[in-house]
Amino acid sequence: MTRPTRSVLNKHSKTCSLVLEGNEIKFRLLAERTETGNIVHVDWVRFTCLLRNAPMPGIETLFPTPTPDVDMEPVSEQERSERGQRLMRLRKLLAKLPNAEFAPSAQAMELAERVAETLGEDFTVAPELRKGHDFYRHRWSIERNGSEVGWVGFLASGDSPRQQAQAKTMHVNLYGTACTFAQNGWRDHLANLIDDVGGTMTRIDLALDFFEGITGGMERIKRDYENGLCDVAGKRPKCNMVGDWCNGKARSFYMGSKEAGKQTNFYEKGHQLFGEKDATNWLRAELRYGNKLRVLNTDMLRRPQDYFAGASDYHAAILREAKPAAQALPEPVPCEAKLAAQTIEAEVTRNVRWLRDVAAPSMALAFEHLGTDAFLEMVTNQNVPGRLRRFKQTEIRRAYSSAHHRTRKAESAGHAFAQA
Repeated sequence: MTRPTRSVLNKHSKTCSLVLEGNEIKFRLLAERTETGNIVHVDWVRFTCLLRNAPMPGIETLFPTPTPDVDMEPVSEQERSERGQRLMRLRKLLAKLPNAEFAPSAQAMELAERVAETLGEDFTVAPELRKGHDFYRHRWSIERNGSEVGWVGFLASGDSPRQQAQAKTMHVNLYGTACTFAQNGWRDHLANLIDDVGGTMTRIDLALDFFEGITGGMERIKRDYENGLCDVAGKRPKCNMVGDWCNGKARSFYMGSKEAGKQTNFYEKGHQLFGEKDATNWLRAELRYGNKLRVLNTDMLRRPQDYFAGASDYHAAILREAKPAAQALPEPVPCEAKLAAQTIEAEVTRNVRWLRDVAAPSMALAFEHLGTDAFLEMVTNQNVPGRLRRFKQTEIRRAYSSAHHRTRKAESAGHAFAQA
């Protein structure tokens, strides 16, 4: 028998690792369905909260000295030693932080500990401060089996006005692994935590798995889209096809867009987990909601099945196909109402016309007799008129110039008509 080469062994080891990991994920997802009766899985969560809403814990609250409870199993010497070493590292780390960073770091650490607690006993906060992501300066990593599965970011990496505002917040990002291996009931606990700290969800992924495949496979999804079955309110969402569609491998079919805050990815999950030789036909429909143009309610964590069904008639239909007896009360997440451009133009034009026809004589008199400095002092730093407060400054600025020219033309036309 020929001894396999190292490359063959490595390839075989990698394949076995993929299979084991894939089977573990599938087992956990099936267990979740049994425990909750819910076939829609939350696969990613992100939320932001203000620093001022987070409690400022004391050092002993953050890092209590381990003492075994009489009703608990005794702590081994090795366990006690590991906890003590971790505590010592954390104390030294916090002691080195500048005063301006200590409080945010402690608050972010507390939030990370609370998030880890909601996920379950397998999750811990890494004892070292790491470089931040997404323009946050630092992050506390949330780990499972020594691997990062989420993080809490705090303080800004820059000094721009936008990042100065970001520095007043903390951000929590939980990856799919954290959501998959979290303890039963974690969704409700996390929703309550977000509510407690006045948080705002910025992303949530809702996944529906067809472990044995869906009738017609990926080609059927493409046909359904082309036949208009995926249309929403008479409009066809954008689409994007990724992967090897010619040979039927690792395909993804995207509908919707991140810019609109709602995108669904139908993809071959089995290929992702088990590689190209996957024989499961496992297909996942992953609905990704973002907070661009939408408000994400924490009830999406509590009732993911309802919000999946509420995305469109097509989402509701494939949910019924996955489980005909699935109980779901479709709950849509509508776009925030956009003020029509003509409404902005109308309001700004009304303001300009009032300024020209009513206020202009008084303003001209004040300008003539007060002088430039006194006049500017009187009219600057004023509140926006009530009817315009619902608009953004950029929208008002764009509309104001055109409204000024339009009213001037109307005035000129009026004078010409009067003279005629």
